[in-house]
Amino acid sequence: MTNSHVPRERGSVWQADVASIIILVVFVVLVYAIEQFMQPDFTSTGLLITGIILAIIPAIIWLAFFYRRDRLEPEPKHMVFRLFLLGGLLAAAIGVPLVDNVFDVPSWLGSSSLVTQILAGWLIVGCIQETLIYSAVRFTVYDTAEFDEETDGVVYATAAGIGYATVLNILFVVNSGGVALGNGAIRIVITTIAHAAFAGVIGYFLGRQKFEERPAWWMPAGLLVASLINSVFFYLRGTLSSGSMSASGGASNPWFGLILAVILTGAVTYALSTAIHNNVVEAQQEQGGSA
Repeated sequence: MTNSHVPRERGSVWQADVASIIILVVFVVLVYAIEQFMQPDFTSTGLLITGIILAIIPAIIWLAFFYRRDRLEPEPKHMVFRLFLLGGLLAAAIGVPLVDNVFDVPSWLGSSSLVTQILAGWLIVGCIQETLIYSAVRFTVYDTAEFDEETDGVVYATAAGIGYATVLNILFVVNSGGVALGNGAIRIVITTIAHAAFAGVIGYFLGRQKFEERPAWWMPAGLLVASLINSVFFYLRGTLSSGSMSASGGASNPWFGLILAVILTGAVTYALSTAIHNNVVEAQQEQGGSA
């Protein structure tokens, strides 16, 4: 450990993440039920506006749970919100143009071989997205006094990741001319919680890099791990949930993608909380041994 820093556990962070996932699943079920039983009839403009609102709701839910958790363990709210906005701006200004225009990924990735899909998804899409999330944290809050715990890396990176996902969701709705409520809500929630999970991995590596002596390969390895998870997840999601999610149709198995996203996020949350717990125990033992 550096600077005599001894990490502490932040259980409410993980509790808030789990609660957010549960509420988002409930949100999907409610929207799907409204569509199935009420069968609302929207104009094209109304469908577009409703889709954009749906795209923003997951971010509101996460931020609400963060602020609720903040009563117990204060964090600079303005900084978290700035990271959320910065993640969205980086998606719109750099991430989406690089993926869609420079590399033209949508036109060829889906028709490529399995190996090409995973490698290209990893080394192009995943690396671009996760490098931008890393940059959002590394070149803003990382060197400030607000970043004073390893878990802060997870919090700030997750905020940036959710901002990034929110822009992806809004662009998806706009480019589709609106979305069918149920399937649209499923896709939006999948994108949000999946990118939160990828960003959490980046945040974990950033947190340990700041407060420990880590080798030169540590952060590049973290970026590659998060990018690989990103690539494999979206490949599996695409395989399990085939079909269009536009206003005129729905995916054949959209719920499988949601289940996969919940499993992924739950597994990442558990893995990160366990890793940080073990690090806390190790640090406390070292401190006790040197006392």
